[in-house]
Amino acid sequence: MADKYLILYFTGTGNSRYVAEKVAEKLDCKRINLNTEIKNNGTPSVDTEGVVLIAPTYAWRIPRIVQEWIKKTDFSQAKKVWFVLTCGSEIGNASLYNQRLCRSLGCAYMGTAQIIMPENYIAMFDAPDKNTARDIIKKAEPVIQRAAQAIAAGEKLPAEKDSLYYRLLSSVVNPLFYTFSVKAKAFTVDDRCIGCGKCAEKCPLKNIHLVDRKPVWGKSCTHCMACICYCPVEAVEYGQKSKGKPRYHLEGLDL
Repeated sequence: MADKYLILYFTGTGNSRYVAEKVAEKLDCKRINLNTEIKNNGTPSVDTEGVVLIAPTYAWRIPRIVQEWIKKTDFSQAKKVWFVLTCGSEIGNASLYNQRLCRSLGCAYMGTAQIIMPENYIAMFDAPDKNTARDIIKKAEPVIQRAAQAIAAGEKLPAEKDSLYYRLLSSVVNPLFYTFSVKAKAFTVDDRCIGCGKCAEKCPLKNIHLVDRKPVWGKSCTHCMACICYCPVEAVEYGQKSKGKPRYHLEGLDL
């Protein structure tokens, strides 16, 4: 018997993957890692009526690379799409753009759930320490379960609150963020680098290559923070903005 649902997830430092695992437990369905699909230029056909897209919010909307992947993938058999978005504080007016995306796919929009998870965007903010991160995830658990239960029942997710502030974040700040902030040139590596290649391995855009066992960044970047947060010796920096800041990835919490 074919699965009723399919989970598509994209993750930078593990938050959305964790949520995808929890939702999959409730739905008992297949998950597709979009990091791998994007990295390998894969576009598998979506052969289920229900699709659950789980991703972080980048500047209060789903990541552009995720939206681009969706638009070139066959969604003709999908009838309903639910969105579950992780964030450090709020998702802004992301739901409006999710609705528009569903219209372009010819699918019914089934709502957007906001899941507050530990902050990882250390190019701008501070990541929490491990104990604080564990507390944040503990508080997120019932929110994840409520979203999973609604999806399992075929129900729409409750509408997120709307405001002019949220609209400005998603409509005005988002394009400015991609124009002025999403660049790889500020990433550097210092003498602590051990040449392990973890940064290149984690990059979903294959934007990092090792030269003489040191990472070199290209021009493609989505600011997922995987390269800097997964470095085992914290040798990667983002200009001066990451200096002295704790790194965060979910596996480091030993949940």
